[in-house]
Formats: sequence, structure tokens, C-alpha cells
Amino acid sequence: MQKDIFLGLGSNVGDRNEALKTAIELLQKTETISVLECSNVYETKPVGVTDQADFLNLVLKAATSSPPQELLQVTQSIEKEMGRIKDVRWGPRNIDLDILLYNDENIMMEELIIPHPRMAERAFVLIPLMDVISNSKTDEVKHWLSSLPAEEKAGVRLYKQTDGWLT
Repeated sequence: MQKDIFLGLGSNVGDRNEALKTAIELLQKTETISVLECSNVYETKPVGVTDQADFLNLVLKAATSSPPQELLQVTQSIEKEMGRIKDVRWGPRNIDLDILLYNDENIMMEELIIPHPRMAERAFVLIPLMDVISNSKTDEVKHWLSSLPAEEKAGVRLYKQTDGWLT
């Protein structure tokens, strides 16, 4: 049975735009994932470690037949295939794939927490999520977004519309 999922993608090293496109292409080639919609791309200031380049972020709406742990393995294998090095928490990265939502499920495992535990605190996730979400979570996401400081929301700037990115 297909489950609705939302994935957050980000990049701030190298050709950020191309990294996002490559990650989408690799997700589309995965048998158990159907990418349905792509948010616009937003440029955002880094969070946590602020002495680094700005990020490009987007959110994908997709469907999967994979259970959550298997989906996590898929996203991590794509990061690895693309050369992601995890050496500094919240540090620079050529690609980052996060599972934001998996159906309406709440999952608490050592290696995976869904909904993403810091999603409600991050305008760079919530603003692109609003581009593609259209289920029971819409009001909740709007509430989270409205509770964020104005300066944080102002730090998320439209970078590029993604019409035609999904082929």
C-alpha cells in the first residue's frame, strides 16, 4: 500500500541547484518511490552553524511502498552516492534528505523520528512544505509557520520556481 510522504532537500556546497535536481532524479529512479510534486526552491540562511554558505531548500511530496526504516535507508544511500560527508552537525553539505512526514504516522525510533523533530521550528522547511501539502496537516503547518518569528520567515527567499523539474 502506498503511503504519502514529504521529503525535505537542502544543499549549500557546490552547484546547489544541480545537487537538488540530481537527488530528485535518484529518488524518481527508486522503484518504491513516486515523486508527485516539487515545491519551489528557496534560498535560506544556515541554522546552527551559521558560518557557511546559504542553502537551497525544497520539499517533495511523494508516495512510497517502503516502510519508514527502508525509506530512511534509501535517503541515506542517495546522500552517500552523491558524496555527502557527515562530519559537522548542521554543517555544510552538498545534499541533505530528510523525511518530514510519513502518512499521518508518528514514529519514534532511535534512528528516525517522524514528524521530523525540528520541522515546526524551521521556516526553511515549513514554507516549501506549504507549496505541496494538501492533507490533514495543512492547518497544523500553517499554525507552526504563524508561530515563527517574522525575521526567520523573512530569511526564506524564493530562489527559483520548479515547474518542469519533475519529468
